[in-house]
Amino acid sequence: MNTTFALAGVVIKELYRRKDFYVLFVLSALLTLVSGAASFFHDRNIIGYIKDICLLLIWISALIIAVVTTARQIPAEREARTIFPLLAKPVSRWQLIVGKFLGCWLATGLALLVFYVFFAVLVGTRDGHWPLGIYLEAAWMQWLMLAIVIAMVLLGSIHFAAPSSTTTICVSVVVGILILGGHLRQLALLQPEPVQTLLSAVYFLMPHLEWYDLRDFVVYESGIVGGGPLLLASLYAAVWVAIFLILAWLGFRRKSLNT
Repeated sequence: MNTTFALAGVVIKELYRRKDFYVLFVLSALLTLVSGAASFFHDRNIIGYIKDICLLLIWISALIIAVVTTARQIPAEREARTIFPLLAKPVSRWQLIVGKFLGCWLATGLALLVFYVFFAVLVGTRDGHWPLGIYLEAAWMQWLMLAIVIAMVLLGSIHFAAPSSTTTICVSVVVGILILGGHLRQLALLQPEPVQTLLSAVYFLMPHLEWYDLRDFVVYESGIVGGGPLLLASLYAAVWVAIFLILAWLGFRRKSLNT
């Protein structure tokens, strides 16, 4: 366990030495402030407008940080050939996979914390209202979604040739799930056989990342979700993370480190 946390600590330090997070945070902050200021005298619902823009930017930025950071972990170790002394310590391949996952997830969580603190301060100072409960739930659900994404990207980085291809493929899959996941079942029912069965199978077998999107709850202040649904969502995410990590470990075991 100490080895796993040590590997995770290296990943966290690596993220905050790079400029990705700082650039995305500054860009998100500037876009949100400019969007709010530009419509300040023309839109009575300025607070809702700012919430929507800011939350969208948080989702995009956090997704980019999670995917890009994770996609380069294993390939970078192999390219720099640091993976050989690392595995000779000895560090097992399972510990390496889990350590990389944990580091990427915790680093992304720290980035999310900064984003949501900025969001809460920005909205709270304009609105005078601080519904921290729904903010915490939205952040937790997004972090769970990113856990699934990080485990998926880690699996992809074992099999795809380069971080760029892993990033492109995984971002396409995640965006596709977020956009179509909630409508795929209805779409399947409108199709003839065997397309209906095929789409239904895809719907039930894919990870439903769209279930973790609580942006509408935050924008419209619909109230907190509650402990029961959050627990079920956490268990669902844990199952998918375990599946992806086990698949990544099995692929990593069979993969030659010299290729």
